[in-house]
Formats: sequence, structure tokens, C-alpha cells
Amino acid sequence: MYSPEMTKPMELELTTRGIKALHTTEEVDEALQKEGTTMVVVNSVCGCAAGNARPGALFSLQHSKTPDNSYTVFAGVDSDAVKKAREYFTGKLPSSPSIALLKNKELVFMLERKDIEGHSPDEVSNSLKRAFDEYC
Repeated sequence: MYSPEMTKPMELELTTRGIKALHTTEEVDEALQKEGTTMVVVNSVCGCAAGNARPGALFSLQHSKTPDNSYTVFAGVDSDAVKKAREYFTGKLPSSPSIALLKNKELVFMLERKDIEGHSPDEVSNSLKRAFDEYC
């Protein structure tokens, strides 16, 4: 487990720009049961989260089509919330960082660590924008 004092700035990078943090299993269930489209950023302390995933997710939200809801859970901080969120990512192995898109509670698109690490924030953003165009 990482210290919340260390990870708070990493969370704030997303939450100050409109992505709501979920810290409990109850918050995750309530949020991911909503109808419509929902993006979930599984945040992490790793370099690819800082350099690619968080900026890419934020850039994607400047697109003309965006999800109805955007949330984040933090791997290594809110372990139970992350575990609960991953229950919605059917057919996918745990991956941090990752970015999921759900439509009406079902996973329709996912960027796993392998799709983020080594890719620029623009590439991450463009992948998300294509998913938004298709599902949002």
C-alpha cells in the first residue's frame, strides 16, 4: 500500500479536472451501476501512469464526444475499490494503469498497461477518442 500523502497529488491531477475518485466498494458499485457511458481510470504510481495514462485520459475528455461519467480508482491505495472496479472489467486481467469504458454497466473498451506503456499521451487519448466516437 502506498501512502495517501504520496499519491494524493497523482489523484488530484485527475480529480481537479472533473474525474471523480472512488475510494470504497460501495462508491464503485453505485457509480458503475449508472446507465450511459462510464470511463474508469485505474491510476497508479508508475511512470506510464504519470507520463501516458493520466495525461491521455485528460486529453481525451476535450473531445466532442465524452462519457457520461468519469471516475478513477487508485491501485495500491484503495485496494478494495480497485478490486470491485475490476469485477466490471469482465474478461480482462488486472492491469495498472488501465482505462476502461463501460456502456450501460458492460465493458465495451479497455486500454491495459500494454496499450499505455510505451505509447504517448496523444496515442492513449486518440485510442480513447475512437472508443468515445463509437460508444458515447
